[in-house]
Amino acid sequence: MTNWEELEWRGLIKNTAGEDLKDKINNESITFYWGTDPTADSLHLGHYSSLVTAKRLAKMGHHPILLVGGATGLIGDPRPTAEREIISKEAVEKNLDGIRTQVNNLFNGNVEVVNNYDWISKFDFIDFLRDVGKYINVNYMLDKDIIRRRLDTGITFAEFSYTLIQGYDFLHLFREKNCIMQAAGSDQWGNITTGIDLIRKMTGKEAYAFTMPLILDSTGKKFGKSEGNALWLNEEKTSSYELYQYLINTDDAKVYEYLKVFTFLTPEEIDSVMEEHKKQPEKRLAQKKLAECIITDLHGENSFKEAIEISEALFSGDIKKLNANEIELAFKGLDAKELTEEKTIVDLLVDEEICKSKREAREFIDNKSITLNGDKVESYNFLVTKSVAIEQKYIVIRRGKKKYYILKFI
Repeated sequence: MTNWEELEWRGLIKNTAGEDLKDKINNESITFYWGTDPTADSLHLGHYSSLVTAKRLAKMGHHPILLVGGATGLIGDPRPTAEREIISKEAVEKNLDGIRTQVNNLFNGNVEVVNNYDWISKFDFIDFLRDVGKYINVNYMLDKDIIRRRLDTGITFAEFSYTLIQGYDFLHLFREKNCIMQAAGSDQWGNITTGIDLIRKMTGKEAYAFTMPLILDSTGKKFGKSEGNALWLNEEKTSSYELYQYLINTDDAKVYEYLKVFTFLTPEEIDSVMEEHKKQPEKRLAQKKLAECIITDLHGENSFKEAIEISEALFSGDIKKLNANEIELAFKGLDAKELTEEKTIVDLLVDEEICKSKREAREFIDNKSITLNGDKVESYNFLVTKSVAIEQKYIVIRRGKKKYYILKFI
């Protein structure tokens, strides 16, 4: 299987530009780039498919450049429905630093990270219009899908100019770094072709590109911040446990696609995983392999093992296996209520509004429906003290099968 055939098998090719693109991918070592605007201090799972593709191309012998849009991030690319919120220069700079560090870690330093503010800021307005703007026809820009969709509701000049700036980015990297190819999500096709046109008109040379289909979740939404379902690549923003829980619940209809797009498993390895998965789908072997590959690549093997340990402890109910840090990760979404004194379990259940009354608390205890750090509570007079807390700090109470409450001694 050639490099190009592998990219096609993984479903990573949608649009292409350049007649001998396949030959470049298969037989040469070329410099390519993909870009993102620093709208947050971390990339998310929606970016990860592009990151993995860039790493895949690097493994094939090509040189990756990540362009972080310090200039374009100050404007914001046109959204289908409304203008993006303008963010401050200080926020853009902070976000850019976070993304640069994150990407360097993911590539073990084997990636060049550039900021388009470094060259766009050197233009004054008149020079940009004279030197760049005169090469792109307004009718050509109006025909771009993302711009055309905004014409009825209105689009600002800043947004309208975005494609011209991104097009110039490609020209700049083409001239300065012999970057002859761009790879991006399919929603960037209009901006990519603007760059290719600028290169052809201003240098007389040909550039190359391909876009990847947008990766959607099981509901048909993009993985992204604006969609409200962002899973951050920064472990402090989205823990490995949270990522594991999301990936382990991947729909069977999507897991084969995700294994091809998000992992470096060979086609043979992926097909083998799927064969075993189909024999016993309830074991979710494909989802577990997907989670292992992604979390290990992002956060390391130890973080993946920790995510497994937390999951198994919660599933078995043996909360005592977890340390305080793992408790915090496992119940990140719950506010830990503070305890300042020792109490009987009945008083605690009522005072912390876990039960409505002492009568209800006693009924739950009688029905063996209250556990404390994984152990069933059987006595109304059980005293909740620091000595029974995990690391003398955390108390995890479960009422019924799924309702958890976190209490913290201070």
